[in-house]
Amino acid sequence: MREEENSSSDAKKLEARRTGVRGETYAYWYLRRQGYVFVGRNYTPRGIKGEIDLVGYDGATLAFVEVRTRTIREDLSALPELSVTREKQRLVVRTAQRFLAERHVGECPCRFDVMAIDNCPGSRR
Repeated sequence: MREEENSSSDAKKLEARRTGVRGETYAYWYLRRQGYVFVGRNYTPRGIKGEIDLVGYDGATLAFVEVRTRTIREDLSALPELSVTREKQRLVVRTAQRFLAERHVGECPCRFDVMAIDNCPGSRR
């Protein structure tokens, strides 16, 4: 029975990853059409935990974009943007600081965005 549970769990993780990749790809192309110029995708620095889905310039402002995608929602409290916890926010800030240091980005305005993609049936978001 344990093997079946692990197999089911692995399948759910794989599907969640696929959903995330689809959402990130959609966000990338949507924001490009809005004029963003991307300088990073799935940025993961060495030595620290953390990842930033998209990094790009919106005009002169460098935007660090966390993409959250959901396909199933049983209640309104499960909005994708609400899944960005304080811990995740801290990780994104620390990862962004590393990005700025590694890329030798000079003084420029920076912004942190959450792009919520609600892919639930019947959703208009």
